[in-house]
Amino acid sequence: MELYESTRVLAPIIITLLAPFFIYWNRHSPDKREAISFVAAASAFVTVLSMAPAVLSGRVWAYELFTLLPGIHISFCVDGLSLVFALIATFLWMLVTSYNIGYMRGLKEHAQTRYYFCFAVAIFGAVGVAFSKNIFTLYLFYEVITVFTYPLVAHHQDHEAYHGARKYLVYLMGTSKLFLLPAMVLTYVLCGTLDFHLGDVVTGMAFPYEQQPVLVTITYILYIAGLAKAAIMPFHNWLPSAMVAPTPVSALLHAVAVVKAGVFCVSRIILSGFGLETMEALNLGIPTAFLAALTIVAASVIALTKDDLKARLAYSTVSQLSYIVIGVCMLTPMAVQGGVLHIANHAFSKITLFMCAGAIYVAAHTKKISLMGGMGWRMPLTFGAFAVASMSMIGVPFVCGFVTKWYLVNGAIQAKQVILVVALLASTLLNASYFGPIVYRAFFRPAAEGVDLEEFSEPGLTMVVPVLLTAAMSVFLGLYPELFLNFIKAFGNF
Repeated sequence: MELYESTRVLAPIIITLLAPFFIYWNRHSPDKREAISFVAAASAFVTVLSMAPAVLSGRVWAYELFTLLPGIHISFCVDGLSLVFALIATFLWMLVTSYNIGYMRGLKEHAQTRYYFCFAVAIFGAVGVAFSKNIFTLYLFYEVITVFTYPLVAHHQDHEAYHGARKYLVYLMGTSKLFLLPAMVLTYVLCGTLDFHLGDVVTGMAFPYEQQPVLVTITYILYIAGLAKAAIMPFHNWLPSAMVAPTPVSALLHAVAVVKAGVFCVSRIILSGFGLETMEALNLGIPTAFLAALTIVAASVIALTKDDLKARLAYSTVSQLSYIVIGVCMLTPMAVQGGVLHIANHAFSKITLFMCAGAIYVAAHTKKISLMGGMGWRMPLTFGAFAVASMSMIGVPFVCGFVTKWYLVNGAIQAKQVILVVALLASTLLNASYFGPIVYRAFFRPAAEGVDLEEFSEPGLTMVVPVLLTAAMSVFLGLYPELFLNFIKAFGNF
């Protein structure tokens, strides 16, 4: 691994930092406000992508902004793991901006400038998390995401919205203050630094696991509990409650920024913080993988009971996020690759599902699955995209979710964990059980009583085109998984 000091690392961070202020400056001109979101998203994506060739060749870009205390810096880096998250966040920001226009204007939503401002700040936080070179910087940007997504969750400003937003804030801010901050302090005491160990997932930050096994174990547990954005049970309940937000916000929460920040942080802490050596020596990985397996199965069972489409998708997200955790915590090369790869695969498929849910709501003003009979023939593009993304979640071949499950099952076999293999296979059946009926009802069941299908049609192109593009990407990544696998292999030297 070659570490290169370069201000290039700051370019996407500066772009995403400035974008919200330009959005607010043009608050009286919706066209300019939305154009700025497009330009900022495209510029950030291009600057992130420009660093890909160097990272794939083995380089790691880094830059230290300033030092607060010895061993505590505001500093940034770009490696393979950073690029997986940053490329997804900036690319999907472009598509969601188009979708936002159709959704927010179609429903004549209020406070649209605040909405776009907070949306842009959330992406700034996501890019900052992706590029953090140490735990302190990561913590700051992790909290930026929490604070500025709160107004998005509470957007409708009614009793239900404020209740969901309060729960969202209490869970995420509470766990970060009670668990994540103490974990960071213990790390500094144990290691003398908060800088990640880059380029080597084996040795990590040199935690003294032989001299202080109990203290290192406690530190690890605090990290897992403190990163509630990963939605591991029992710290998952904020996520279904946040479904009171507008659907594009749900897409942001579930596919782009919030939950991806959670599982990215778990992956970074385990692989660049503790390292596989410490994880194996203290037997920390497999118990965490069992907890993730429990989350996968339990959340899938709960999803089966939900008639509200967004609620079903929310519990699906709780389940799917733990694929990432279970992969990283099994500690075998294939499992780790599959887990990290699912950060990308889940992002494209889940954002497709949520954008389809929003398109259905704009067209038919319903969230109830029981009322969607026959709608597939009135909205074939939307429900067709939903079917493709559902196949990805299930793990059907040629769609990206299959690649994830292939790597995870093989990784579990490498780790000789039969229980985890059974959990992964059971989850596939459960995925089929709660996604399959939605597609079947839309295309092969008659309209629900009192529903006139002639009233419904596809929403505008600003909503349909992003849905089709993300669905197409789910297939593309199923056929060409090396697009992100190459970054993962460069990061872990697999």
